[in-house]
Amino acid sequence: MNEKIEVGRLNTLRVNRVSEPGIYLISADETEVLLPNAYVTKSMEIDSLLEVFIYTDSEDRLVSTTLKPYVYLYEFASLEIVDSAKFGAFVDIGLPKDILVPKNKQKGTYDVGKRKVLQLQLDERTNRLIASEKYELLKEIRDLEKNDEVEIILYSKTPLGYKVIVNNRYEGMIYHTEIFENLKIGDKKRAYIKNIRADNKIDLSLQKIGEKISGDKVFDILVENGGKLNFTYKSEASDINEVFGLSKKAFKASLTKLLSEDKIVLEIDAIRVK
Repeated sequence: MNEKIEVGRLNTLRVNRVSEPGIYLISADETEVLLPNAYVTKSMEIDSLLEVFIYTDSEDRLVSTTLKPYVYLYEFASLEIVDSAKFGAFVDIGLPKDILVPKNKQKGTYDVGKRKVLQLQLDERTNRLIASEKYELLKEIRDLEKNDEVEIILYSKTPLGYKVIVNNRYEGMIYHTEIFENLKIGDKKRAYIKNIRADNKIDLSLQKIGEKISGDKVFDILVENGGKLNFTYKSEASDINEVFGLSKKAFKASLTKLLSEDKIVLEIDAIRVK
């Protein structure tokens, strides 16, 4: 049971009393919050414990829901823009109330129907949840080491690679030379730390450090496509990436491996399963 109610997070609260608009839940410090009738079930008895998400309604009152949002406080997610106004834009986080991205928390344009990678934050002045493209990240890395497995979300593409958020806390980068699959902004992935730089930025890989790319992926895609595809060592890198999700270097290494294992035949303008 929560000692106090925390906005933007899951809270474990006790059912305290029943009212016309719903039931009131209470924390250990005796702060109450309404769970509207829309989320009340017969199993919710007085003194039972419930796990609920806390946010504020249109009148800035604390309210709870049994719905699980797409993102929690200080976490990141790719969110759809559903409305815009002079003072900001609104995004869907999976709750009845859309969340505001204030103008001063935006970067670039905000078009309805598009998506942005945003961080859920708390406006301490109003106690309202907001979404922001101006991220609050930790600057000093203390809990990670080389080769650690982490969770990432891609938020920006650059000439060097993709900028990512690591474990909802730090900034990192995956270079194009480390990417052997199709990626896009907003993707969430498991990754591995290659290096923690002196500036506290993290270099990452999608493969375990030292793990070699196998030819199995190319072979499986060949089989799925009738055993033959019009690709060779000279195929365009963009075509290779689109079909196999590999860089040209990794693709060529895979072909060499499969040829050495006598699994494929390399023709003038195609490869086929042997």
